[in-house]
This record gives sequence, C-alpha cells and structure tokens, in this order.
Amino acid sequence: MKKDYQPTSAYALQLDAQDKLASFREAFLIDDPNLVYLDGNSLGRLPKAAIARAKQIVEEEWGRDLIRGWNKGWWEAPSRVGDKIGKIIGAGEGQTLVGDTVSLNLFKLATAALMLQPNKTRILTDTFNFPSDLYVLQGIKQNLDNRHEIVLIGARDRDITPDLAALEDAIHEDTALVTLSHVVFKSGYLYDMQRITELAHAKGALVLWDLSHSVGSVPVHLDDCNADFAIGCTYKYLNGGPGAPAFLYVNKSIQEKITSPIWGWWGQKNPFDFDLEYTPAPGAQRFLVGTQPMISLLTMEAALEPTLQAGMDSLREKSILMTDYASYLTSNLLAPFGFSLGSPLDSAQRGSQISIRHEDGYRINRALIEEMNVIPDFREPDNIRLGFAPLYTSFGEVWEGFDRIKRVMEEKRYEKYPKQKLTVT
Repeated sequence: MKKDYQPTSAYALQLDAQDKLASFREAFLIDDPNLVYLDGNSLGRLPKAAIARAKQIVEEEWGRDLIRGWNKGWWEAPSRVGDKIGKIIGAGEGQTLVGDTVSLNLFKLATAALMLQPNKTRILTDTFNFPSDLYVLQGIKQNLDNRHEIVLIGARDRDITPDLAALEDAIHEDTALVTLSHVVFKSGYLYDMQRITELAHAKGALVLWDLSHSVGSVPVHLDDCNADFAIGCTYKYLNGGPGAPAFLYVNKSIQEKITSPIWGWWGQKNPFDFDLEYTPAPGAQRFLVGTQPMISLLTMEAALEPTLQAGMDSLREKSILMTDYASYLTSNLLAPFGFSLGSPLDSAQRGSQISIRHEDGYRINRALIEEMNVIPDFREPDNIRLGFAPLYTSFGEVWEGFDRIKRVMEEKRYEKYPKQKLTVT
C-alpha cells in the first residue's frame, strides 16, 4: 500500500484530477450526484449506451422486425457476446457463451466435468465459495447419483483468507473437480488461478472458476492458465442490468469430450431440422439449452463497451489505487470507532472491493442507506462491503463515503436501528 495517502477531501480530489479513467463516469446514468454508490460489486450502474440500445431493441427490432430479428443478429448473439466477454476474461474465440444463469451454468459444467471423470468421486471447494454455488453442488450430489463426496475446506468465520495449505493438500488423485470463486464474495480475497489450476491438473482434476466477482474488476487469463471451465454473471462490474444473462467458458481442448446434462434445441447440432433424436452441437454451443432472453442479452452487450474501451489493465490499476486508499481510510478514520479491515491488505490478493467489519455492522449499514445517502451492502456476520467500480467510482466518492461512515459513528445514528435484518441487505 502507498504510504503517502492523506485522509482529506482535497487529497481525494487530487487523485481524481490524475485519474486517466475519469471521463468514463460520464458514460453512466448518475441522476443523484450526492449519492455515494459503493455496491457495484452487487449491481453495476446503468450505462447510457444501454438505455439507447434497449429502446432500439424494443421499438425497432422487436416492434418492427418481429420474428425476422432472429435472422438479423439475435440467433448468433450468445456466441457473439460471449466472444466479447472472452476478451475480458482472457479467452480465445469459440469458448465463451452468454445465456441462462450462473447457477444453471454451474450445474451444466460441474455435471459435465463429473461425467467426464466417472472413476473419481471427490468435489473440492471451500467455505469462501458463494453459498448458491454450494447449493448447486449439493443438489448434484443428492439428486443425480449420490456417489460423490463434497469436500468443503473450512475456515473460521472471521478469517479473511482461505486456508491455502489445507486446500492444496486436499487435492489428490480421487478429486474429480475443484471449483472456487476467483474473488470471494465476503472479503474480496483473490485466488492465484494459475497455481490452483496447475495443482489440480497435476492430480488429474478439472477446475471450474466462478468469475462473478472478478470479471470486469481484475484481469483474468483463462487460456493462459489452461482453466477447464468458468462461469460468471454480467450484472456486477460488467453493468449488464439486474438479472442479465450469465456466461460460461469451456476450454477448447475438452469441448468435444463432454456434453451438457441438459439437452435443448439451442444445443442441438441442426436445431431447425427438428430431429427427434438429440445430437450435440460442435464446441461450446452444446451447452446452450433453450431460447435466450434477447432484450436483456442485447442490452448487456451494449453495456460491455465501456469495459472493452477502458481495458482491464487500466481498470485494475485504478482499482488497486482505490482499494489501497479505502484500506488506508479504514485504518486512519474508522479504526478508532471499532472497525477493522476484513480484506487482504496486499492488493495482489484482493479484488475491487473491501469489507470493513464492526460488531454493529448491520445497523451501521442501515443508517448509511436510510440517512446518509450511501449504498454499501452487508454480509453476515459483521461485514459492510464496499465495492469500487473503476469505470464510474471517483476518489471523491470514496472519501465522502468514509467521511459519512465516520459521522454515523460520531453521532451514533446506527443505535436507533434494530438488529433484526431486512430481507435484502
């Protein structure tokens, strides 16, 4: 971390003046300039280009072209948009597809991986993985064959970084699949994808990465790391909109060796022949199932443009500066009020978010949202997550967010809120 940060608004404005990506903020709808939005790691802001594109899709393509739209770019969209995301995650063409949800894509790829290795019975993951991913794995085990063992590498709830030694020791010859979140959702810890993938391959295991909290926020090099599979969402740092379609990646080297457990007409080799018997399409295309949601998919395609224009190296450079600055402010402004940093201090081990921890974190989070016009989010047991989207988050915004947290503590505003939690926090 840099040592010359200053806990002042003037210093934050100085950083903004030096920001090479500052102009990208204008590409997003920001109708309340007083709002401090620090939840882009859950839902990205709305790109202005997506507004115009959505209007065009609805009024012209759906409204005028009607079914003719399928011959004007709709049918190819999952592959075309997938290749655009492939540029962001280090994947060559023909390996990334857009469609369905993260959970459904995890089910398809994890099941395919297990079918490819019928003599191996272990699925290895950890307690830092997103719980929904664990539920999918549990469903595969219980409902499909009940033959596999899910090995869950544990960590104490206040741990920030996974137990890497235990994880690495748990990978052995009976491991069929290792599946992890590349950036973990609570602390923002960033796995060394290259190392984990190499260790797994050395034992004959396949690897599936969940990129939901890393795509668009940290550089990803799937091909260079020789990853087998990946999944991810598009509504966080890619700003695709709530419920926007997810994506999946299948390494070209294994595409013809596997098949999807869900057979649908979009994954059929010749879908418009309407054969009564299924023949899988070549390549990753076989992992598509049914008709994809074109309005949200094509809107998301337009939303990708700022990320593609800025480039991941520039985004990562600013992200590191922002999270280092936020870590500094945690120590210098908030530590006297009982806060601690819930994320790695080393930026090489951290995505584009930090967690700040406090025993009254939930009530503080409520006060920030309802009284201070600050939107972070809360994760059990005591994590206030602060996400920094380099395309549109300014350093002044970071400073203002921390200053308002400090005011909540000084004025004890959080004490009026009950500890009972709202449905969405």
